[in-house]
Amino acid sequence: MSEMTPETDPRTAQLGRRLAEVRQRIAEATAAAGRTDPPRLIVVTKFHPAEDIRRLAELGVSDFGENRDQEASEKAALLAGLDVRWHFVGQLQSKKAKTVVRYAHAVHSVDRPQLIGALGRAMAAEQERSGRGSLDCFIQVSLDEAAGSHRGGAAPDDVPVLADQLEEAGGLRLAGVMAVAPLGADPERAFAKLADISAGLRAGHPSAVGVSAGMSQDLEAAIRFGATHLRIGSDILGSRPAVR
Repeated sequence: MSEMTPETDPRTAQLGRRLAEVRQRIAEATAAAGRTDPPRLIVVTKFHPAEDIRRLAELGVSDFGENRDQEASEKAALLAGLDVRWHFVGQLQSKKAKTVVRYAHAVHSVDRPQLIGALGRAMAAEQERSGRGSLDCFIQVSLDEAAGSHRGGAAPDDVPVLADQLEEAGGLRLAGVMAVAPLGADPERAFAKLADISAGLRAGHPSAVGVSAGMSQDLEAAIRFGATHLRIGSDILGSRPAVR
């Protein structure tokens, strides 16, 4: 039996079509916003098999997001030969810092001093072991009006303190801010608020220009308000496979 190629593998063809549609949306939204700098596309592959990541890499995707450390670690090890960047985008327990720094290019969910401390210590050990470069860190900000949001994230007023701690920590690079639009909220209002928070952060930390915002349902609004990184899952990969 002949080996499947990107032209004959139905799943690769499906992913290619979906990827092209999302890239077209990004291009149109970037032009509509009067921008010439399209945001970086991070394809969020949680619960999807490593083979889908391999297929997407063949289609030109270089950035992948995961939100569970065990799954991310396994995929990164299995796909060690691929020239891709791994982004950890989920809530991160401090005790997982030691494993995350072994594969992650960036962590998009830094939201408390304890996590910064854990990542700093883990990076010191990992850089001594492997000589890897600095870990990009986005401060996750809660945009919910009500307290106790399950989305996670630091309060906007806490961003300056967290930013200072990240700047002082060895091996960590303050990349910018990240947020998820609250459920049921107007994404434009949410991302406008995030843009203001980002501007305030850059006033004290000029290099922290990253804005990780926008998912399948609201990427246009995120681009309009300055997103530099998009986290897209279902519109490219489809529904999640059944979790066994």
